Amino acid sequence: MLSVEDSLALIKRGVDELLIESELIERLKNGRPLRIKAGFDPTAPDLHLGHTVLINKLKHFQDLGHHVMFLIGDFTGMIGDPTGKNATRPPLSREQILVNAQTYQEQVFKILDPHKTEICFNSTWFEPLGAAGMIRLAALHTVARMLERDDFSKRYRGGQPIAIHEFLYPLCQGYDSVAMKADVELGGTDQKFNLLVGREMQKHYGQASQCILTMPLLEGLDGVNKMSKSLGNYVGINEPPREIFGKLMSVSDDLMWRYFDLLSFRAVGEVAAFRREIGEGRNPRDVKVLLAQEIVARFHGAAAAVDALSDFETRFRQGAIPEDVDDVVLTGDGQPMAIAQILKKAGLTASTSEALRMIDQGGVRIDGVKIEDRNLLLQGSGPFVLQVGKRKYARVVIH
Repeated sequence: MLSVEDSLALIKRGVDELLIESELIERLKNGRPLRIKAGFDPTAPDLHLGHTVLINKLKHFQDLGHHVMFLIGDFTGMIGDPTGKNATRPPLSREQILVNAQTYQEQVFKILDPHKTEICFNSTWFEPLGAAGMIRLAALHTVARMLERDDFSKRYRGGQPIAIHEFLYPLCQGYDSVAMKADVELGGTDQKFNLLVGREMQKHYGQASQCILTMPLLEGLDGVNKMSKSLGNYVGINEPPREIFGKLMSVSDDLMWRYFDLLSFRAVGEVAAFRREIGEGRNPRDVKVLLAQEIVARFHGAAAAVDALSDFETRFRQGAIPEDVDDVVLTGDGQPMAIAQILKKAGLTASTSEALRMIDQGGVRIDGVKIEDRNLLLQGSGPFVLQVGKRKYARVVIH
């Protein structure tokens, strides 16, 4: 049994903000298992590593003996979360929601213990609430308070439409906490407003206000934008082991540490030792291999991780890439560089238009992984082994 201090250290690992820490300490001292909530709207069928940042934190709480509640927003998913959006998101149909919800349950148990996880659906309490109950819920907040939220205020000032139903989303998320009697709610940094609404809502209903824990938004493979399937910079947890391994090996050395902080279950001291060893001359790629193997093993098993490493070594260390590959050093001045620009400057294509054409045709690979996003950005470090077609290679380092 960990002490309160050690428990708090694990809870705070990788966390952006904890509100209110003193309240959480008091609840930890109380000794009872806390009710830990995180909600996911099943708006897409598959999860990627960006989604798992919150799930990993749920795993920390679960390992500490707390009661984890994985909320599937089958009701709120039909509203559409407006967080961070500059336009109204089209609601999904009930059928789409249910299909996606099923895949979420299958995927989340690759991280969480299914015997210790409560799966909740918020339609359970919202459908009985009815129209009259929703009106009473809406009476608990003002339009002025809603417009304090950054994305709403920007859209309002910019003349962008805000649909009335979007104001209901933070209220519904807050009421979820009431219905679930949450002690702690987890969310991304972009969810802070909604999480605070939950605290206020619980107070109104006579409950102790939940503590709030926000996690950073994980950058995608480009190291710049939030991981997103639409941007093509994602690693899907259901992708083949070889693809997951290759994509993780393609991230920059700087981004690797971010992934260790938010995705790895290795001890903090062990990761710190890796940093020291690299500072003393160890090849960062050796450590990156350990991260890639850990992630592949989590979602596909230890044997798949061994096979993925073997495949990678066969392709990149035993002659799959010609020995006489040119080394190219490019200057990015600390700014991300577009992949088409990199290909041109590395001499792999005659122009950026040719580079874009080759990407569209599936003829461009980074460290063996096919690139499909013509807007992909790379930033700093490397080396990246770039391939165009079957015969053109370059080992690129970006400063």
